[in-house]
Amino acid sequence: CPCALGLATPTAIMAGTGVAARHGILIKDAQALEIAHKVRVVAFDKTGTLTEGRPQLVAAHAVDGDRAALLSASAAIQAGSEHPLARAVLDVASAEGIALLPATQVRALPGRGMAALVGGRDLRMGSTRLMEELGVDLTPSAAMAGALQAQGRTVSWVAELGVQPLLLGLLAFGDTVKPRAKVAITQLQGQGVRTVLVTGDNHGSAMLVAQQLGIDEVRANVLPEDKARIVGELKAGGATVAMVGDGINDAPALAAADVGIAMSTGTDVAMEAA
Repeated sequence: CPCALGLATPTAIMAGTGVAARHGILIKDAQALEIAHKVRVVAFDKTGTLTEGRPQLVAAHAVDGDRAALLSASAAIQAGSEHPLARAVLDVASAEGIALLPATQVRALPGRGMAALVGGRDLRMGSTRLMEELGVDLTPSAAMAGALQAQGRTVSWVAELGVQPLLLGLLAFGDTVKPRAKVAITQLQGQGVRTVLVTGDNHGSAMLVAQQLGIDEVRANVLPEDKARIVGELKAGGATVAMVGDGINDAPALAAADVGIAMSTGTDVAMEAA
């Protein structure tokens, strides 16, 4: 009867969310649970979601050969950032005793990188997309970047803007896949759930992670706003889609998905959007 249903349903939800909480899973509302059992597509961010999110700086190549100056400039640009790649650069700069020049007018370029004035120089640090938009000639380090990306490395470029944009060098980062990520992907696929990797990272790095985990579909070099658009495409035809992410860049996609799932190790913005 309606009274029994009215009592049993919220009791079951309370009991279920209580058990989940003891396992470190916080569920924002009952509607998320109602929708979650219908999910047939799960889109994953890469860094910090499927990988540990603790990248290490594995290469720093300066076009003029001055590695210390490249690291100093890169660390200065990112001194106030909480991004995992920024922490990796700052850790190396600190370990090697490299002095940082003060940076001003520091700002994030969403999905692209960072901008700042360092020692009077107008610097940019970020993705290949950013460098192409600025008209920076990447030829001096293109071969090295290609080799690093083929190894699954994430590459960031550093350039100085002026009369003619000048490439200063590149930084390459390595991250490791979370030990239980493959188990999760395998279990989802065993339930008939389609898994998709959606990342702003380069195609080589994305494909390496996808191959390790058995993910068949990869969307790489994706901007934050494009992540939300891709979630919309995955929902086409009536499919119920979950998005899993951890960063500020994932927030639009988390909000666009039928169910948003954020990692506890991620940003507050991602958790709020989930």
